[in-house]
Amino acid sequence: MSGIKPLISVDPEELRFQFQLEKQSYCDLKVSNNNEHHVAFKVKTTSPKKYFVRPNTGVIHPWDSCVIRVTLQAQREYPPDMQCKDKFLLQSTVVAPNSDVDDLPQDTFNKDSGKAVEECKLRVVYLSPHLAKGTTDDEAFRSSKRSLDTVQGDSNDENQVLQRLKEERDVVAKQTQQLQQELDMLKRRRQRTSNRGFSFKFALLVALIGIMLGFLLKLSLSSPALDSE
Repeated sequence: MSGIKPLISVDPEELRFQFQLEKQSYCDLKVSNNNEHHVAFKVKTTSPKKYFVRPNTGVIHPWDSCVIRVTLQAQREYPPDMQCKDKFLLQSTVVAPNSDVDDLPQDTFNKDSGKAVEECKLRVVYLSPHLAKGTTDDEAFRSSKRSLDTVQGDSNDENQVLQRLKEERDVVAKQTQQLQQELDMLKRRRQRTSNRGFSFKFALLVALIGIMLGFLLKLSLSSPALDSE
């Protein structure tokens, strides 16, 4: 018997309610049919006045599923130590193909009739608002941390790109400085060449002027000697 696969599976396996005074709370159960037969189910509870179950009875087609919503009615006081003794029982059995829930016989879930009826017991857990808020805060913190890690990863990539751009800028600036230095050196060489050409011309001109002055001076000194003869 232990190797036989159950007719249905239930998720979650317990009913968890966020308990708040004078406020309703609900929990959804997903019931899945795990075989090729039509399966009927029925939900029972030890405290029918505290809970509202819809649907509490139904038929699930082969390999299909349905969602059962269990609503905890508004309560006027907290249970001792937030402990709940309520229990739920989910019964299931194979029915004829295309069976309708309204047409199910009254003894469908009666074991005494000789039918194979499977039962799944579900316990109830109450969550205090503070615990639920703490869980929500933890999830928000984890989500924020994941987002921050993603942003930091993107920021690191951007920093690497910026660093490469700065290095390339520095290389270009250094090359520009070297080119400027070479250009200044060429200008100085050209100026020195121009200055040397100017000095040579100036010296030649001074020499010519000196020769002419010397010639004129010689002529002026020789002229009185000729007059005296």
